[in-house]
Amino acid sequence: MIPHKTVEQVLETARIEEVVGEFVQLKRRGINLIGLCPFHSEKTPSFTVAPSKNFFKCFGCGKGGSAATFLMEHESFTFPEAIRWLANKYNIEIEEVQLTPEMLAAKQEEESLFILNDYARTFYEDQLFNTDVGKSVGLNYFKERGFREEIIKKFGLGFAPSEPDALTKAATAKGFRKDYLLKLGLTNRHGKDFFRNRVMFTIHNLSGKPVAFAGRIMKKDAKAPKYINSPETDIYTKSKILYGACFAKKSIQKQDECILVEGYTDVISLHQAGIENVVASSGTSLTEGQIGLIRRFTPNIKILYDGDPAGVKAALRGLDMVLENNMNVKIVLLPPGEDPDSYLQNVGVEEFERYLREEARDFILFKIQLLLEEVQDDPVKRAGLIRDIVGSIARIPDPIKRSAYIRECSKVMDVEESILHAETNKVVRSILEQRRRQKARKEGTQLNIVPEGETPAETTPTPPPQQARVTPHEFKEKDLARLLVAYGDKIYDEKENISIAEFVVAQLEGLLSEFKSKKYRKIVELSLQRLEEGKSVSPNFFIGHADKAISSMAVDLLHQPWDYSPGWEERGLFLNTQKMPDENVVNDAESALHRFLLNRMIKLCKQNQERIDKASEEGNEQELMTLLKVQAKLIHRRNSLADKTRTVVLKG
Repeated sequence: MIPHKTVEQVLETARIEEVVGEFVQLKRRGINLIGLCPFHSEKTPSFTVAPSKNFFKCFGCGKGGSAATFLMEHESFTFPEAIRWLANKYNIEIEEVQLTPEMLAAKQEEESLFILNDYARTFYEDQLFNTDVGKSVGLNYFKERGFREEIIKKFGLGFAPSEPDALTKAATAKGFRKDYLLKLGLTNRHGKDFFRNRVMFTIHNLSGKPVAFAGRIMKKDAKAPKYINSPETDIYTKSKILYGACFAKKSIQKQDECILVEGYTDVISLHQAGIENVVASSGTSLTEGQIGLIRRFTPNIKILYDGDPAGVKAALRGLDMVLENNMNVKIVLLPPGEDPDSYLQNVGVEEFERYLREEARDFILFKIQLLLEEVQDDPVKRAGLIRDIVGSIARIPDPIKRSAYIRECSKVMDVEESILHAETNKVVRSILEQRRRQKARKEGTQLNIVPEGETPAETTPTPPPQQARVTPHEFKEKDLARLLVAYGDKIYDEKENISIAEFVVAQLEGLLSEFKSKKYRKIVELSLQRLEEGKSVSPNFFIGHADKAISSMAVDLLHQPWDYSPGWEERGLFLNTQKMPDENVVNDAESALHRFLLNRMIKLCKQNQERIDKASEEGNEQELMTLLKVQAKLIHRRNSLADKTRTVVLKG
């Protein structure tokens, strides 16, 4: 187990923008950073990172939290795993309690698939470097490809021996369960190894964990496939993985461009040559998940194809999906008979990079030129070409970019611009209608298709679900909780060295039963507990809380729907009636507390008045006189609080 003190140190040290920045391309907007959410598909950024408050929040899907929360959501880490990852990043030493056999068994059960895959990776690597067959067949193959030993180890390359159950026997002897071997596709249902007599490529997820394998056959056997891959599992979804992405992500961000190739060896060869912003789709057409993965880091993608025209045409058909995501796509056609690996080996790094720069062509224009060579002067085929290109342009969500492409295509294809605009608009309307129908089917609503010239029948729209109404009292409780979360560690009184949390909690300690909302009462209780332990009540404590409900609520409380524009400050425009929000916490705390207490005092006045009325009806003079004195004091206190909060209190 990780000591609580160490957990707090890690969460206090971790910078949310640095952690999230390893997985998502972020751009500054005011005092915050924005990017495309990695948790749901979106084209307009709604994912916000607040460095000053050290949390993230997506306003599309609602996810939010600390750096640890992000890793738990994005990488499927447990809380201890997220803390270890952050500790390693920030060079914080963790002294953990030694795991007992029972604890180790529980850990293996929890992380069994990742642990077993990592064992398989080391097994294949050991076979490659430390067996005669592995060295003569596998290592020799990689070295013939020009791969150095350090790059072989970095990418987790290995060799699967020809014995039918070598890995299965070794893994079960180490205590790994056979059902996990079967689930990961390392063993078949007959107890034999799935990968045999093949050089092995480890497939990593974005954080670098081994999630699957690919094996290339070594013997020339026309009946066996050249490559075989692990099946999809709980930790591996092929459509969401790009080979080499964990090694390429930083370079992609730095270069603001992603180079896409087809094969594993292409990625490794380019990476070894210093061209690190490269990934592979592993022989499949780009999927929505893979496109989203690239777009987190850059909107610019450069795709390398070999010189086979037929293969290029087939590949181009799947690229409209990339345009739909508003990405900038360029195509590089390599010389005939060359792939990225072979061409790099033939011409060297400098010439290869020059070729990529000079030969990169816009996807739409490249597609036009390629298809024009095929249709030549055939008018029917030419019309089909125009429809094909219009279909691609219509996928681009940006109308300005669409217009620019139409203008350029009009010149290249010798077609009137107005005709292309009209045809593109037809396709755009068709696409929008199709999406509307899909959305309606998904939501279970029915579309009424009205024939042209007829008036649609009146329908009663289904009202949107109503959010629960927040009462004025609950709003006051929420405001106190917000102050504790956001500013609990700020100073209330410098002379007495009292924090905002100490001031607020001291006033509320005997009034916890007055809280209607359990969740906001919990914030006060946690603050009280922290203060009793002699610890500060900081935003990081709540954001990084192990209870997801507390962490999520803290993020919601911290987020403000508006920010003070840095442009105002640059122009010398400041608030005149009060201090800036973060500098006004003392007044904010006092006002929130007074409003809460005023609400309570109004309630007490009402309750006491009911007792007065009852005593008067019953003719109990002694009790009546006592209650009237109490009421006078309550009203005095109520009016005093009303003056402080500038609130008008109605009599009654």
